[in-house]
Amino acid sequence: MTTDTPARLLTLLSLLQTPREWPGGELAERLGVSRRTVRRDIDRLRELGYPVRASMGADGGYRLVAGKAMPPLVLDDEEAVAIAVGLRAGAGHAVEGVDEASVRALAKLEQVLPSRLRHRVATLQAATTALTSGDGPSIAPETLTVMASTVAGRERLRFAYRAGDGTESRRVTEPYRLVSTGRRWYLVAYDLDRDDWRTFRVDRVGDPFPTGVRFTPRELPTGSAAEFLRRSMRRHNDSYEVVVAFAASAEAVAARLPAWLGPPEPAADGTSCVWRATVSDAPEWLAVRLALLGFDFRVREPAELVACVRELGARLSGAAGDG
Repeated sequence: MTTDTPARLLTLLSLLQTPREWPGGELAERLGVSRRTVRRDIDRLRELGYPVRASMGADGGYRLVAGKAMPPLVLDDEEAVAIAVGLRAGAGHAVEGVDEASVRALAKLEQVLPSRLRHRVATLQAATTALTSGDGPSIAPETLTVMASTVAGRERLRFAYRAGDGTESRRVTEPYRLVSTGRRWYLVAYDLDRDDWRTFRVDRVGDPFPTGVRFTPRELPTGSAAEFLRRSMRRHNDSYEVVVAFAASAEAVAARLPAWLGPPEPAADGTSCVWRATVSDAPEWLAVRLALLGFDFRVREPAELVACVRELGARLSGAAGDG
């Protein structure tokens, strides 16, 4: 019989988080208590914010349903390992849709994992090779989780940084946000030595170290980390302007474009739009990315992207036996 009420509540919660309905008698048998105790424990879970629905009947049943807020989850060892491995695999590449929120979730999970489970996660990931990988450079998940933790905790971050020309330096920053572009991760932070805002490619960061020094966040000049990154890229020599016309509404195109690239401008007819952006990715990659959006489009600028799209179209037509 489970006499420790907190331990019994955690066990009960773990059972209820299995997607099924549990008869009261079965729960009582699993916990080694009376049905009355089960009912009292159910009431305690409801007071803690867990939406437990009871069904009528001879034995009665209980099911955990969706509520207005996300209550804490209770995971067994296998579930925790599976989630951690999945988050680490996604965080290692700047996969579209795997943004800072998932990295924060990974940081929280790894912080509370027992050492035996952290070892299992690391061992499983080291022994696993993905069939496909992202277009961008791989990043150690530990680097992202350290950065996400300092962003959330408003803690100064120190790291080594290698610039595009190979110059190496040490930086002490006040991290503001992590931004995923779909191929790469960037850190937007205030550089204390340079007394100014900066963006850092995370794949060029080494030895990130939380200093333990807390700070009050400064106001970002652009108000949005994504907008700051766009403007930062515009200042770099390797960036270029893109103008693309789509035969689709601005809402439809915006739903498939990475948010950091900015929304397209709707045309007067409401059925087409024009997308203008500053990018630093290779034109070959951008040509493929535009084709995967699933809309008819025409590239207006630059000429290099026009040539890449034309070459891609010819190659795909040839592969299909049409030319």
